[in-house]
Amino acid sequence: MISEGVVWSILLLPLVSFVLISLVIRPFFNKYPIISGFCLIVCLLISLVLSVNLLLILSTGSHLTYQPHHWLDVGSTSIEIGLLVDPLTAVMLVVVTAVSLLVQIYSLGYMKGDPGFCRYYAYMSLFTGSMIGLVLASNIVQLYAFWELVGVSSYLLIGFWHHRPAAAAAAKKAFIITRIGDVGFLLGIIYLYLYADAFAAAGLNVFYIPDIWQAASPIALGGAGILGGIGLTWLTLGIFAGAAGKSGQFPLHTWLPDAMEGPTPVSALIHAATMVAAGVFLVARFYPVFEQSQTTLMVIAIVGAVTAVVAATMGLVMNDIKRVMAYSTISQLGYMMAALGLGAFGAAIFHLFTHAIFKALLFLCSGSVNHAVGTFNMQYMGGLRKYMPWTYFATLIGALSLVGIIPLAGFWSKDEILTSAFSGSGILGSNISWIVFALLLSGVLITAFYSFRLIHLTFHGTFRGGGIQEIADAAELGVVEVSGVSEQVHLKESPAIMVIPLVLLGVASLLFGYLANPQWVNSVLFIPKHWITEFVIESLPGAVHIELSGFNLLLAVISNIIGVVGIALATWMYFGRRYVTSQQVKDPISAMGPIYRLLSKKYYLDYLYEEIFVRNLFYRGIVTLADYVDRYVIDGIFDSVAATSKKLAGYLSRGQTGQVQVYGLVAVLGSVLILVGYVIYGLEF
Repeated sequence: MISEGVVWSILLLPLVSFVLISLVIRPFFNKYPIISGFCLIVCLLISLVLSVNLLLILSTGSHLTYQPHHWLDVGSTSIEIGLLVDPLTAVMLVVVTAVSLLVQIYSLGYMKGDPGFCRYYAYMSLFTGSMIGLVLASNIVQLYAFWELVGVSSYLLIGFWHHRPAAAAAAKKAFIITRIGDVGFLLGIIYLYLYADAFAAAGLNVFYIPDIWQAASPIALGGAGILGGIGLTWLTLGIFAGAAGKSGQFPLHTWLPDAMEGPTPVSALIHAATMVAAGVFLVARFYPVFEQSQTTLMVIAIVGAVTAVVAATMGLVMNDIKRVMAYSTISQLGYMMAALGLGAFGAAIFHLFTHAIFKALLFLCSGSVNHAVGTFNMQYMGGLRKYMPWTYFATLIGALSLVGIIPLAGFWSKDEILTSAFSGSGILGSNISWIVFALLLSGVLITAFYSFRLIHLTFHGTFRGGGIQEIADAAELGVVEVSGVSEQVHLKESPAIMVIPLVLLGVASLLFGYLANPQWVNSVLFIPKHWITEFVIESLPGAVHIELSGFNLLLAVISNIIGVVGIALATWMYFGRRYVTSQQVKDPISAMGPIYRLLSKKYYLDYLYEEIFVRNLFYRGIVTLADYVDRYVIDGIFDSVAATSKKLAGYLSRGQTGQVQVYGLVAVLGSVLILVGYVIYGLEF
């Protein structure tokens, strides 16, 4: 057993770090900013140890239940604060705390010398604490509070370098787009509240998450049967809208690539273990509710599969190394959502776990490259393999895991998703499963191509000048300032404080796939076959329908062959090209003409949102209408009232003669009128 206070401390430690850094270290010890880094690292280390201990306890079959604490009353409904500790919670806690810890250690080197060092670690503390609070919440209102706090924290971190216009714009874009999805989530909570009396009659709390599961389950399966029909569909679609915003699902994905304007460790944390993972976690947390709506599951599966392919295609043409990885994150999140839609709950969470490892690795590698060359533009890189061998091999491992090449971690989780779609053994029909399978399998080819396009442009060939050359080229074109580019180019491996997290994440990317061992073994290193997928499924009530797909050797071979074909194609198109200058880097994909322009313009979605919706519809439509109403209706009414009052005051002012006799006459006449009224109408005074 583990006490409730110990579990609460996993959440409170990062929040305590936030308070200490904000109120003590930054105001009084700002000359020694590294103290703030160590403060958060120590707190996260303790949280990680406690999280691992919690995972081990639950893995033995133990169940931990804690009574919630009363918070406030809304009408006759009580809102409580509590802890929901189950296998899903335990896995997510380990992912969040472990990845965050490595990112914060890496940040000591990456953010060294930045004037906002203390502020950075304060924001990171709040960000991590908010994500942990979201994971532990037992009440949907409590979950929503931390959900929005994650959004606020991401706004602060994306816009950390707020003096850069691009960073400020990216922060606002992320905040607004994710809020659009959150409206659906909020409407879902409001819809739930309408059933408060029905919940109370069944002895349930309308906001308590396990009670919501029970309310959605049919009576025949031991549930309460309170939620159902079209209402349940709209409820689940509302919750999914919030998840789609946070996890960058099509068409609410456009904020995620722009979020790269924040510091690279921020990007690593957002894309690996916190914000984008929150959307997948939300659907997983309410999966017993989602399972009761075939329509919503079909929407999730199709949206996820489309997102996986569309985002991957945009990654083909990006020259910014972090944007390539951003689109790869969107694509992989699509795989997870598609898996949840297909009923492959365990595979989705397993892929979230492995993705957190290799995506954090890839982002930290990109930061290491930027630290050496002063730019994220791959056109100005090249030849870094001989200068940065540790970063090169770490990037190679991360890329192979991203593609899903056996035996790396990414293979085992992606294979389970593909097998579930191929077998059609999930909740949805075989037709939908086959469509999803075809889209996801095509995503493997595209992923392999853009991953090794990145490898070749960054590490192979000849070095093309880095940030110094990019600034010089911009000056020739008359560009005064290039955002996020530095002239500090030093072609050597990053310091040890930055390399050590790369090594640890690289080893994890090699080994952690065996948490779901292949079908032909019973265990690896005492880890039972399919341990993690079976473990997280224990988070669900017994009534939930989940089928584990067995290992399909033929499908595994096919997916690996497709991945190798994509790698070979990228190698054929880029490896032999010896670009000496950035001007010589002409992407072979540009020969595709209109398709290339379509991809480079990101399917014109940003244009659609910014030009049509924001500038034309909102500013020129809604804002113009609001301005007209303000000027000619509201102002007209008040101006008329003011003019009438002014005229009336003018008439009354004529009586202000300054003669006492006149004032006395008015007083007498007033008294006479009062007496007359009293006599006639019997007024009471």
